[in-house]
Amino acid sequence: MEVNCEGCAGCCLDWRPLLEAEGDGTDHQRRRPFDDSNATRAPLDDDPIFVPLTRDEIRAFLEAGLAAALTPRFWHARETSEGVEIDGRSIAAVAGRPVFFVGLQKPPKPVAPVGREEPTWLPTCVFLDPTTLQCRVHGGEHFPEECGAYPKHTLALEQETECERVESAGGGERLLDAAVDDDLDGLLLGSQALGAKLFAHPQPDVLEGVIDRAANGALTATDRAECLAVAAASSPGTLATSDYHYEQALDRALKQETDASWVGPAIREWQRRRDAAEGVPSPAVAERVEDERGAPETPGWDALE
Repeated sequence: MEVNCEGCAGCCLDWRPLLEAEGDGTDHQRRRPFDDSNATRAPLDDDPIFVPLTRDEIRAFLEAGLAAALTPRFWHARETSEGVEIDGRSIAAVAGRPVFFVGLQKPPKPVAPVGREEPTWLPTCVFLDPTTLQCRVHGGEHFPEECGAYPKHTLALEQETECERVESAGGGERLLDAAVDDDLDGLLLGSQALGAKLFAHPQPDVLEGVIDRAANGALTATDRAECLAVAAASSPGTLATSDYHYEQALDRALKQETDASWVGPAIREWQRRRDAAEGVPSPAVAERVEDERGAPETPGWDALE
């Protein structure tokens, strides 16, 4: 497998608004590992490139003070019999416990992805540098395994990759070599995912209000902390959770509301700028919003040649 990522970032942001503006009706939705090929479950959120993190990755983010970077994803139940009723919605569940992923937040950023010249405000991974379109944590200890594998798993599952969608939309040649082996280690489908990547909340009543806010894109830091704590306390292959790890993770996540890192302030600043914007600023404004707050630098593409 070989990909050409320079000037793309199609797998790191929601670029559907570009297609809509250009009148392209291309389907832009990654295969979700929780779904099978015939599934009709739909997530409560509208993120087409949600990348699920493992329990160990979530714990590492919390230990590093990066709780603000994380957010949960819940699904509508495919059938009433497989769901639990919360906030007037039937939410996908296992054994009566609402299930969810944890992934990365995507605040609005001014970016010019998929070969475009002019920047646009787009929901963009919290760790993507708008200036270079490179990941700020690439290759580091907090670089998600699923991101590192992409698009290997998608190719192995014989699904269309984001690279191919970008190519179809005139974004340049991206998937240079599609050959992959059949090793799906790390994908964690079905029961393998439970407690390792797919988490089950043991107390559905605690999610009253949370589900409604998740569906409306209005999750609070406290909402996210509750889900992160359950995920961090989960046990792979089971529905069990550890009270000790739950309390530890919840305490860490709530304390990080006071902004233990650059992430939280940067997310709020991006949102403020987007709400107040009359146009689209240069992606270089990221230097003030992210770099000056302590975000890891990216090397630029010339350094990788």
